[in-house]
Amino acid sequence: MQALPFLSAPLLLARLLAVPLQCARLLPPRASSLLLRSTVTELAVLAGHLLLYPTGISQERPFPPELPLPHPAPPGDAAHTANTPVTGDAMDGHGVAEAPRPGAAGPPSLLPTEGRARPPVLLLHGFIDNRSVFVLLRRSLLRHGWRHVEALNYSPLTCDLRKAAELLSRHVEEVCRRTGHRRLDLVGHSLGGLIARYYVQRLGGDARVRTVVTLGTPHAGTRVAPLMSAHPIVRQMRPDSEVIAELSLPAPNCRTQFVAFWSEEDQVMVPATTARIDHPDLITYNVHVAGVGHLALPVNGGVAAGIREALASVEATAGEGPAETASVA
Repeated sequence: MQALPFLSAPLLLARLLAVPLQCARLLPPRASSLLLRSTVTELAVLAGHLLLYPTGISQERPFPPELPLPHPAPPGDAAHTANTPVTGDAMDGHGVAEAPRPGAAGPPSLLPTEGRARPPVLLLHGFIDNRSVFVLLRRSLLRHGWRHVEALNYSPLTCDLRKAAELLSRHVEEVCRRTGHRRLDLVGHSLGGLIARYYVQRLGGDARVRTVVTLGTPHAGTRVAPLMSAHPIVRQMRPDSEVIAELSLPAPNCRTQFVAFWSEEDQVMVPATTARIDHPDLITYNVHVAGVGHLALPVNGGVAAGIREALASVEATAGEGPAETASVA
């Protein structure tokens, strides 16, 4: 398992070197300089990540719950009213639900963080990667007030994106049960964003997920690295795959908001605009990032600030409409 990134690194390295040199001759001077600078940064990020990769191989230990919690019901569920936060006499001085008094009517509602803290954030890595790619992003979120930030490793031997989405579904339920939140946020890099979207759009995950942030995710499929298409999950990221076709199907009443970060300097997304989300039924915000390559998206400070802003403002912007566009300098 540890060798997989090192086996794929030569292919990525060859593309990082060859494509910018070819394109630089055809681009205006400013665009050419931006592409070459982003390529140098990509190489530095690749070298650093290869060193960090062994630290993220094992599945991380989850944060312990603050109190024993009942399993929170999804919004709209029949049990939803039984799990709503209590107020008044049922709350202690710190805003935490007290245990029910003897003889008190109704079930207990022990949701110590719901409504008092930001929802948990679950991070999903890309193809043949692991949670170590999110070291800087996790630190940024924790420093700015997010209390529950976790990363999910799925096996690099996974051969079906749908299976990875089912694993995500089970993990989301476990995080909700453990933290007391009914909904959470997902941040996915590359393939991780596609897994998150499939879970939300095709497996009913919109009941649990407030917002999905994707970083360089092939929402319409990518034509990069045809030599790697022998791997089944790479074929599922091609434009003509069944998975991409499923994601283009109608998704009426989807409650989740999507924020897609994309960059013209992303050499893994071919074309670069495939990292945008264009779906008539989804609430989407496409954020253009200038001068940031594929590997640098999870570690870029400007992107991290954009993610924090998206997660903090999702409640105020949800439901305003689809296909909004923004940019990060």
